Amino acid sequence: MGSELQKGDIFQAIADPTRREVIRLLSVKNQSIAELSSHFEVSRNAVVKHLNVLTEAGLVRGEKSGREKIYQLQPEPLKELQEWLSYYEKFWYNKLTKLKYVVENDTLNK
Repeated sequence: MGSELQKGDIFQAIADPTRREVIRLLSVKNQSIAELSSHFEVSRNAVVKHLNVLTEAGLVRGEKSGREKIYQLQPEPLKELQEWLSYYEKFWYNKLTKLKYVVENDTLNK
C-alpha cells in the first residue's frame, strides 16, 4: 500500500477513503490504533498500514503512551492541499460568474 507512495505526498495519502476517514476521526480527538480500528471493517493491520502512509505524508503522528500508541492529526501539510484547491475554486467561481452573466443576459434578450 505505501511502497508506491513518495514520502510526503499528501495527495496520494488522502486518495484513499479509509485514510480520509482516519483524518476525520483524528480531527475530533487523538485515538489509539484500537480505537481507530473499531470504526472500520478492515483488520487492525490494515489500519496500521493506513496510519503508516499518513505518518509518512506528515499528516499524523503517533506517540507511545504506556503499551498503546496514540495518534494525533498534524494538519499543517493540508495547507498544500488547500492552496491547490483554492486555485480551482477561483477557476470555478469565474466560470460560474460568466455562465450566470450569459444566462441572465440571454433571458433579458428574449
